[in-house]
Amino acid sequence: MGFIKEFRDFAVKGNVVDMAVGIIIGAAFGKIVSSFVGDVIMPPLGVLIGGVDFSNLVITIKQAAGDAPAVVLGYGKFIQTLIDFTIIAFAIFMAVKAMNSIKKKEVEAPKAPPAPTKEEILLTEIRDLLKEK
Repeated sequence: MGFIKEFRDFAVKGNVVDMAVGIIIGAAFGKIVSSFVGDVIMPPLGVLIGGVDFSNLVITIKQAAGDAPAVVLGYGKFIQTLIDFTIIAFAIFMAVKAMNSIKKKEVEAPKAPPAPTKEEILLTEIRDLLKEK
């Protein structure tokens, strides 16, 4: 029973749950960015460079023969993946930069000094009385 309890304790720790949520959100974010790049960024970019569709850019290494399909290098899809990565990396950079800025403001925020305790007030009064003598 100890192994199962140990695994349950591990699985429900805050860090593991936070990591799982981050991975799920990251996967969804990746799909959004891929769609943004493929459906919004790439078509106008293709038009600007002469109607090129990046997903169709290939170098044929070996032509199709009979039932065997052609062997191709799909560098157009690679270019699209690089653009996806760049946009995702920039978005993550901006999010981390914003979070660091918020944390920095929290750390730099001046805190009011704590109110003196009864003991400190009493000691201050004693000090003042001794100074008067």
